[in-house]
Amino acid sequence: MKKNIVIAINPEYVKKIINGTKKYEYRTRVAKQDVNKLIIYETAPVKKIVAEVEIVEILVMKPNDLWNKTKESSGITKKFFDKYFKNKKIAYAYHLGNVKVYDEPKELIEFGLKSAPQSYVYVN
Repeated sequence: MKKNIVIAINPEYVKKIINGTKKYEYRTRVAKQDVNKLIIYETAPVKKIVAEVEIVEILVMKPNDLWNKTKESSGITKKFFDKYFKNKKIAYAYHLGNVKVYDEPKELIEFGLKSAPQSYVYVN
């Protein structure tokens, strides 16, 4: 069965995911289990779960190859990308699909969480 994961994302990138200009969420590591959706926790000052987004696929490749494949819809600069993946041999990206924004942002506790995840956490 596919799982959902909660990830913490900065407000500037949450906006880009919601408006469709950021179609990839880059990570230095990804969920080991088969994941269906990212549940988006917007970091300070919002500090709430604001949306969920379908995962189309997970890309795994060398950082340069990943940038070349995803740069048009990255929502970030090449400089930021290079800094994020500095000294990494493998880079990951969740290819994002349909976004559902919650009418009312939700508290972490509604997902059984006491604090925001450092990288990701599985939820039902």
